[in-house]
Amino acid sequence: MNDLTCIIIGGGHAGLGALKAIKEETRGMANRQRIRFVLIDKQPGHVRKVMLFRPAACGEEIMIPWTHYGFSEGVEFMQGTVTSVDSGEKRIRYTDAQGNDARIRYDLLVVAAGSIVRRPDPDQGGIALTDPQAAADIRERWRANLRQAAGETNPKERKRLMTVAVAGAGNSGIETSAELALAMQKEASVLGLNSSDISVYLLNAQERLFPEGPEKAGRKLDQILSDCGVTVLHNRKAMREQAGVLTLSNSDRLPVGLCIWTIGLIPNPALHSMGLPLTSEGQVLVDECYRVQGMSGVYSIGDCARIVDPSTGKADQMTCKEAGPQALRLGKIVMADLEGRSAPVHKSFLDTFGFGLGQNRGLMWVSKWGLDIIITGKLAWKVKKLGWDFASWLR
Repeated sequence: MNDLTCIIIGGGHAGLGALKAIKEETRGMANRQRIRFVLIDKQPGHVRKVMLFRPAACGEEIMIPWTHYGFSEGVEFMQGTVTSVDSGEKRIRYTDAQGNDARIRYDLLVVAAGSIVRRPDPDQGGIALTDPQAAADIRERWRANLRQAAGETNPKERKRLMTVAVAGAGNSGIETSAELALAMQKEASVLGLNSSDISVYLLNAQERLFPEGPEKAGRKLDQILSDCGVTVLHNRKAMREQAGVLTLSNSDRLPVGLCIWTIGLIPNPALHSMGLPLTSEGQVLVDECYRVQGMSGVYSIGDCARIVDPSTGKADQMTCKEAGPQALRLGKIVMADLEGRSAPVHKSFLDTFGFGLGQNRGLMWVSKWGLDIIITGKLAWKVKKLGWDFASWLR
């Protein structure tokens, strides 16, 4: 008998989890046929996207080689970008790392193309925290600004060089601003600058932080950020940064050395060329078992899929905490489908949210039994760190 080929598109949190779950659930065999596993990703390794703020603040490496994972044994990793899916012929078309056009047949296909960071218009200035290279550019910029500030005699210019604005107060913006403030204070002290002169502004378009949770959690976040040296400006949007001046939605003008954009996620635009059924927002349409509508043997999970709990009608958010349980369930679904038996259906993950706010600083919120449970400090930081590791399948 010929082997079955299982292709996973995307090696992010969801794709890597899908590979691990399906490989372990099937043990590499189905109906006495060996399963060939292929993972296609444009990156040469797994990027811990939820931790992009770490290289921006402290230069931490967040790319993990595929070979680091024990479950990578026997898996073929192809660097490339998928351009189309032909469900009739069961083939995908992709462009490899050298720019060559290629095709490969599949029996099982998992679309886990994920999301990308929303970018501002080019004329809005600043740097969007989109990928490891952008993070490295951000770190180089603020460090260069501080070195320049150390020799600057004009107090106003020195203050501008020591000021950063983070535009967008979602999870990424909150964590970026906290880590950046702490890293800049440390670097300022090394350079002989007054660390208290470091200014990091977090621009929040909403009335409060963390509108998905209770008001008291938002207040606690505000306080922890203030303790880190972050000033939160509520009901403010960044409009444009030009020549060291950031214009806000209320027409205020803020002198800054750097503006960092963290304005949310959108489903991977590459999905539009693949020939998959999509929602108006660009997510893949799937059923309660992650099967792509109208495509036999094709599944989709993670940020790129519109996944709804059939018992509640609640859609999963685009966060890594949903991707992990989805991947684990997908392994069981694929095995059940291969064996022709009933498959488990999607179930929403526990209502919880976490923020890492610098070493031994954090906030965790859990909603259970109608109660809002909020944990802060060192324990919250440890839980969040475990969450990051689990998202990248390091534990």
